[in-house]
Amino acid sequence: MSETVATRPAKTESTDVGGIAADRLRSIIERIERLEEERKALANDIKDIYAEAKSAGFEVKVIRQIISIRKKEPAEVEEQETLLELYRRALGM
Repeated sequence: MSETVATRPAKTESTDVGGIAADRLRSIIERIERLEEERKALANDIKDIYAEAKSAGFEVKVIRQIISIRKKEPAEVEEQETLLELYRRALGM
């Protein structure tokens, strides 16, 4: 006996494919893609600011180090500075 249009289950807006909610998956992927594009735009903005700093005579490498240090906890920074100084003395620097 063949299935007729009347006996087939109606498709819903939220399509399940192989047990996966395709609409939900698509929504998640599109949100990630939008955020990736925003991140790329922000990265370009940051690159432009570093170029501005360089053209103003600042050393970009040092600016990057300062930003890295500012992200850390004060105790971690102090420990690293202490070890750096210890290693320098050990090498006669």
